[in-house]
Amino acid sequence: MNPTTAGFIGIAIFFLLIALKVPIAYAMALVGLVGFGYLTSGTAALAMVPTELFSTFSSYSLSVIPMFILMGFLAFHAGIGTRLYDLAYKLVGHLPGGLAIATQATCALFGAVCGSNTATAATIGAIALPEMNKYNYNPSLSTASVAAGGALGVLIPPSVIFIVYAISAEQSVGRLFLAGIIPGLMLMAFYMLAIYIIARRDQTLGPAGPKASWNERFRALGGGLIEVMIVFAISLGGLFAGWFMPTEAGAVGVAGVLLVTAVKGRVNLEIIRKSLADTTRTTAMIMLLVASAVIFGRFIAISRIPFALADWAAALDLPSFVVIALILLIYLVLGCFIDALALILLTIPIFLPVAVNVLGYDPIWFGVIIVMVVAMGVITPPVGMNVYIVKGVAGNVPLEVIFRGIWPFLIAIIAALALLISFPQLATFLPSLL
Repeated sequence: MNPTTAGFIGIAIFFLLIALKVPIAYAMALVGLVGFGYLTSGTAALAMVPTELFSTFSSYSLSVIPMFILMGFLAFHAGIGTRLYDLAYKLVGHLPGGLAIATQATCALFGAVCGSNTATAATIGAIALPEMNKYNYNPSLSTASVAAGGALGVLIPPSVIFIVYAISAEQSVGRLFLAGIIPGLMLMAFYMLAIYIIARRDQTLGPAGPKASWNERFRALGGGLIEVMIVFAISLGGLFAGWFMPTEAGAVGVAGVLLVTAVKGRVNLEIIRKSLADTTRTTAMIMLLVASAVIFGRFIAISRIPFALADWAAALDLPSFVVIALILLIYLVLGCFIDALALILLTIPIFLPVAVNVLGYDPIWFGVIIVMVVAMGVITPPVGMNVYIVKGVAGNVPLEVIFRGIWPFLIAIIAALALLISFPQLATFLPSLL
C-alpha cells in the first residue's frame, strides 16, 4: 500500500473513532502512532512520540496559551461581563431586538478580554438570557443570539484559536491578532443587522426595552467599558507596539485584570482560586489536543497527503477562489462534527501548504478565513459547542429551538466571509502597518 492511500485510510479510521465517541485527542494520537508505525516501523513510531512531544512542549511559543486563558477566567469570575452587558443594554436596549443586539456588543467586548468562544457564551448567556426572558423575547432568538455572539470570541483578539493557528502555521501571534480586529467587528455588525431586520419585521420576537437616560448611559460607560479598555490597552496595545512578546502580553493582561478589579474590590482569593483551577483544566485540555495533533501531523506528513492535495489543486483548471471555496466547504462540513480547536490542529498541516504554496494566498488572511469558518462550526449541528453551552445555561429550552434560531447568524457569517474573500485587505491592512 502506498503512503498516500495509507494516509487516507488513517483519516477514515479517525472519523470512525469519532463516530464511536472516542475523544478527539485520543483518536488523533492513536491513528497517528499506528499510522506512522505502519509507514516506518514500530521502533521509529515509539521513538518519534517522546521526541516530538518534548520538542513541542519545550517551545516557548506554547507558554502564551495559559496566560491569556487565565486573563479570560479572571475577567469572567470578577464580573466584568455583567458590567459590559449593562452598558450595551443601556445604549441599544430600546431598539427592536435591542437586548439581542446588546448581547452581540457585550460578546465582542468580553471576547476582547476573554479570548474564548465557550467562556464568552457561558458568561454572557448567564447574564443576558434572564433579561431577554423578562422582556418576553422569543427563546429561539435569545438563545441563538448568545450562541452566535460567543463565536465572536474566536475572532476578536486575544483569541486562543488564533494562538493555536499561529503555532501550527508558524505565524506571528501579534499579526494574527491585528488581522482579526476588522473581520471580528464586521461580523458583529452583520449579526446586529440580522437581529434588527428580523425583530423589525416581527416585533414579537424581540420587543423593545425601556430607553435609558443619557445620565444612566454615562454611568454604565464608566463602570464597564473603561475596565476593558485599560486591559486591552495594557496587554494588546503593548504587544502591537512591540514592547513585549505574546507570552509577556498575556502575563501583563492578567496583571491588568487583577489591577482594575482589585481597585474596585471585585477580586478575592476565592476568585483567584477558581480562575487558576479553570485555567489548569482548560490548558491541560488544549495541551493534550496539541500533543495528539503533533503525532497525527507527523503521520499526515509522512503519508504525503499535503503534497498529493497540492498536486491535485495545481492540476485543477479552476480559478484559485473556486479552490479556496472548496477548502472552506470542507472546513464547514468538518466543523459540524469536530471541535474548533481540534479542527485547526488537524487540518492546518494539510490545507495550509495548498493555500499558501499553490494558490499563493497570504497565511495571515487564510488564518482569519479559517477561524471565521470555524466560528460557524461552534453553532452548527450536530456538535455546535456554543449551542450546547447555551442549552446548559438556558435550561428548559430544547436544542432544536436554539438551532432553529441560528440560521440568520449563519447567513451573516457567510456574508462576512464573502466580503472578506472579495476584499482581503480587511484582514491584511492592520498587520501591514506593523
